[in-house]
Amino acid sequence: MEDSKHTSDKLTSRRRFVASTTAAAGAATAASQMPVELFANVAGSDEIKVGMIGCGGRNSGAIIQNLNANDSARLVAVAEAFADKIDGTGPRGSGLPVIQKNLEKAGKGKQIDVPESRQFAGLDAYKHVVDQADLICIATPPGFRPIHFDYAVKAGKHVFMEKPVCVDAEGFNKVIAAAKEADQKNLKVVVGLQRHCQDSYLQSYAKYQEGMIGEIRSAQAYWVGSRPWTIERQAGWTEMEFQVRNWQQFQWLSGDHNTEQHVHNLDVINWFVSGDPIMGGNPISAQGTGSRTDESPKIGEIFNSHWIEYRYGPEHNNVIMNSQARQTKGTWRRVGEEIIGTEGIMDPGKGMVTDLKGKPIWQYRKPRSGAVNPKQAEHDKLYDAILNDKPQNDAYFGAKSSFTAVLGRLASYTGQNVKWDEAVASNFSLLPEEFAWDAEPPVLPNGEGIYDVAIPGKRPLPWKA
Repeated sequence: MEDSKHTSDKLTSRRRFVASTTAAAGAATAASQMPVELFANVAGSDEIKVGMIGCGGRNSGAIIQNLNANDSARLVAVAEAFADKIDGTGPRGSGLPVIQKNLEKAGKGKQIDVPESRQFAGLDAYKHVVDQADLICIATPPGFRPIHFDYAVKAGKHVFMEKPVCVDAEGFNKVIAAAKEADQKNLKVVVGLQRHCQDSYLQSYAKYQEGMIGEIRSAQAYWVGSRPWTIERQAGWTEMEFQVRNWQQFQWLSGDHNTEQHVHNLDVINWFVSGDPIMGGNPISAQGTGSRTDESPKIGEIFNSHWIEYRYGPEHNNVIMNSQARQTKGTWRRVGEEIIGTEGIMDPGKGMVTDLKGKPIWQYRKPRSGAVNPKQAEHDKLYDAILNDKPQNDAYFGAKSSFTAVLGRLASYTGQNVKWDEAVASNFSLLPEEFAWDAEPPVLPNGEGIYDVAIPGKRPLPWKA
């Protein structure tokens, strides 16, 4: 594969992909045998080289926040599946022109230096960026994130990775294994579950720890709203390209709406119920239902409505969480959480606690000055850990919260009561066997362009199919 942004114009055969992967993997393996101190010590450097994998809207914002967090950071390389997402000419494009403009507007134009020779396009372009940088920002379609995270850790790089971090059991297990390797190498990892850096949530958690609501008995989690963007199929696109461009509409790429967005709310409940903001916690089972309504079956194959009952184990007081995730126009909207304790009810997003009869007993007050955007705070936290050698690894709770969402999706699609341990042990994968533009993705439309949609009670669990 050519080292230029024009490489996506060419089809990548499995043989070429495997050959380039093998060559890059050899370098990563050699790096993994180097002393740990050589990986994590960028504190003494005058410059921190930042690489960006994924040039969509989220990473275009995250990279600005990353560079804002440290004046010595410099964006030096970018990777994207599509060249037109790097230069901003494609559908929903933002890319380097927007990043450059925003940095110059903020007086930080000198923090970007990405000549065409360090702009890489294609499904294996991420390897080139990892080789160029000290810190990697990953915001690709979620199905790819375990692969990208694992490669970055093996190469000894610090990582900011967007949520969710996996869409299946194989991805979950890969992220957990890479998290352990990151600890061994003293690498710092932040996952984009920014409620962990949001003041109202942090103060709510402190009030919970003080006993304000007593012991948690149950919880509600919501992400109900409208359908996100889609991109119309264009002449000349292969099926693989159509799906990767419309990644939100396919399970193997997004994990479904329950995983891609609702993970934020599920993460909050895991955090509060477990009482562990570092390792996090997880339910032991999930059951529920879901459906696909008010959508063209030619757009994709995911559900747009879920209702899931999650149950936690005895070590977490057998808490029950009811979860609602929906993407349907014209319906009631709410994004947030409600935690019911023996002494009160908490809405951590609003920073509010009432007694069991609804009388307010605490209200978070936003500071008049000094409040930090929680997404910015994530990157501030990452650089603080790197430069001051503080422990920092969000990958554990990030993986558990992501797989909590996956567990719910499995339950709603199949109509079964799905056990956490069984699902993890299955190591099931949704990913295609080949990563190439001319390869077949895991799901295909019929002759009329319609995708098969799951029917609860008829679709088996992936490891029982």
